[in-house]
Amino acid sequence: MINLRKSQDRGYADHGWLKSFHSFSFAGYHDPQFMGWGNLRVINEDRVAAGMGFGKHGHRNMEIISYVLSGELAHQDSMGNIESIPPGDVQRMSAGSGVTHSEFNHAKDQTTHFLQIWIEPNVMEVAPSYEQKTIPENNKQGKLCLVASPQGGDNAVKIHADAKMYAGLFNAGESTTLTLDPSRKGYIHLIKGELVVNDITLQGGDALFIEGENELVIKGGNNAEVLIFDLSPQ
Repeated sequence: MINLRKSQDRGYADHGWLKSFHSFSFAGYHDPQFMGWGNLRVINEDRVAAGMGFGKHGHRNMEIISYVLSGELAHQDSMGNIESIPPGDVQRMSAGSGVTHSEFNHAKDQTTHFLQIWIEPNVMEVAPSYEQKTIPENNKQGKLCLVASPQGGDNAVKIHADAKMYAGLFNAGESTTLTLDPSRKGYIHLIKGELVVNDITLQGGDALFIEGENELVIKGGNNAEVLIFDLSPQ
């Protein structure tokens, strides 16, 4: 089973300094049909205005991944981390037993565009931790690069969750296949461009909900950037 959800069907919030598309119910957007998928709980596509950001706030027992698309995101947390996250980096914060942090766009003339991703952990009350990795573009071009997993290592940040996240960039003539366990769930979020997955054409912002499938055949890319999630069937 593969179900398509179009970009325009996502929730949307305009706070002036923050414009956000919500793939799943979040804050003021609530849809009982879209409370998450497997253990994937949040994908917010955020655009933060110059000089603005999220003030200090807390999280607990959640794996939080930031994937910056343009601009930079300044991160500061109660663990003592002060980092700048540029495009191409994947940042992971395990909230565990509790952490506070802030995220800002300190640029004077540039919007920060990023994805905020929450995955429910399979281990509770771990000590909070932080990790950030730079993923070379050629590791994603024409293929899927594992960027988050329970084991971490190489290009992948380590998450305390039964999930994997892949990132890929695809243009014409580039294709790949990803084998799936049909007992698990999958989710595809096309960040931008155009892509064909199992003969379904996606445009930027579109998503696929996947269940009971053995493989994904990815082709037909046109300036495509995609995230693919292998998820617990919970």
